[in-house]
Amino acid sequence: MSNNQDALPSGVVARFLNVVERVGNKLPDPAIIFLFAMLLIWGLSWWFSGVSFDAIDPRTGEAIIINNMLASDSLATFLSSMVKTFTGFAPLGVVLVAMLGVGVAEHSGFINTGLKLMLKVTPKKLLTPSIILVAIVSHTATDAGYVLVIPLAGVIFYAAGRHPLAGIAAAFAGVSGGFGANFIPSGIDPLLQSFTQSAAHIINPDMSINPLNNWAFASASSMFIVLLGWYITDKIIEPRLQNTPLDGNSEDLPVFEDARSDEKRAFFIASSVMIAGIALLAYVSAPADSAMRSSDGSLTNFRSPLMQSIVPLIFLLFWIPGAVYGFTVGTFKSSKDMIDAMSKAMGGMAYYIVMAFFCALFIAAFSKSNLGALLAIEGAQLLKAMALPSSVTVVGIIFLTAFVNLFVGSSSAKWALLGPVFVPMLMQLGISPDLTQAAYRVGDSSSNIITPLMPYFPLVVVYCQKYVKSTGIGTLIAMMLPYSVAFLIGWSLFLLGYWALGIPLGLDASYVYPAVAP
Repeated sequence: MSNNQDALPSGVVARFLNVVERVGNKLPDPAIIFLFAMLLIWGLSWWFSGVSFDAIDPRTGEAIIINNMLASDSLATFLSSMVKTFTGFAPLGVVLVAMLGVGVAEHSGFINTGLKLMLKVTPKKLLTPSIILVAIVSHTATDAGYVLVIPLAGVIFYAAGRHPLAGIAAAFAGVSGGFGANFIPSGIDPLLQSFTQSAAHIINPDMSINPLNNWAFASASSMFIVLLGWYITDKIIEPRLQNTPLDGNSEDLPVFEDARSDEKRAFFIASSVMIAGIALLAYVSAPADSAMRSSDGSLTNFRSPLMQSIVPLIFLLFWIPGAVYGFTVGTFKSSKDMIDAMSKAMGGMAYYIVMAFFCALFIAAFSKSNLGALLAIEGAQLLKAMALPSSVTVVGIIFLTAFVNLFVGSSSAKWALLGPVFVPMLMQLGISPDLTQAAYRVGDSSSNIITPLMPYFPLVVVYCQKYVKSTGIGTLIAMMLPYSVAFLIGWSLFLLGYWALGIPLGLDASYVYPAVAP
């Protein structure tokens, strides 16, 4: 593996990351961590179930109550719903369905040939920022980045003679660490706006929040995250990986040679089919009365059939061109070869399925016990009681959100809990709901990449193990910690600077409440 990066970094940071990796890799398997975490939640729920709390649950307007998960009725419900909890675990279906299609495209050679051709026209120096940018834009297609961009980034770096784990880290940083940044409006915008507006109505029932109230800030943040992630990848992460040899199964690693003429021809035909499929989708979705739109006519709303169909569309847009390529170039001789490719793709997901089982049970227990809600609400009340200056309060919201994010992964679930506390609190301090939401997005993104409790974290470990079998939780946390710390501090300062310059946050957005008329 050749590498033109700087020498292996030394000093306090490198030693600290090495310690994080060693300690982290001594932790139990992620599946066991989820199991122990679930048992801990059960014990804590029993302990606190008899305690009365003054914290008010903003979802119900009543004092929060901790549900005892060891009560007989709770245990009965746990056992009777275990299968449904597992099969209804959202990331599981997303990963498996998408990987069925990607598996056909990968094992037919379609992706391999595409990467060969792409690498001929993309300067190696721009690979890192290009991957981070694509990872950020992938938010538009909900969770597509986790199942598509991250593994492909590893393949691209490997093909370019760079360490594949550095590519995976860069893509993970863009997909998850840069979740609050995007040039393109996506379903997360109206989702967060709906909670922000409901929270603002506590103070002002007539207030309206534009769904794109953070769009300008999210767009500017995209370039900031790309540049910061680029520096961290090339100057910190990849040099540190120089002494990490690849020991994955050589049969599973792509072989990159110049594309043959028949491969180019097959790729052209398959790509034409893919483009035709995308054009057909655009044609069907364009009309105002399209069945792919939600009831309010939106295509990007989370409730629209188009957004709900992203994963099946990924499956089709890779499965069909992959099959066309395979039969054209001869890697597929019969339909059985195609099914074998899908089976092989599922074989690689076996480990993730096991982890997903325990992860689903843990998340269900954490949610039903109300311990996550208590943690979020008490933290917000503590921040309110400190009565800090406006700028410090905004940074406090970012850091508190990042801390809560280590335990509660869902962006909408956290904002449903924190929004009704943060938004009215800051409105009374003269800070607009638009700025409060922007601060939340920064904190919600920055710590995604260092918590094993994030549902897709084990999947990224699996991607890394394809190249380095010994990859564990500590390896991934050590790789992602520099991104997380840099994003948390740098992005917070970026928001404060953006605020100080008075650059618009988005459409119909303001920094102060009540808004000052232009």
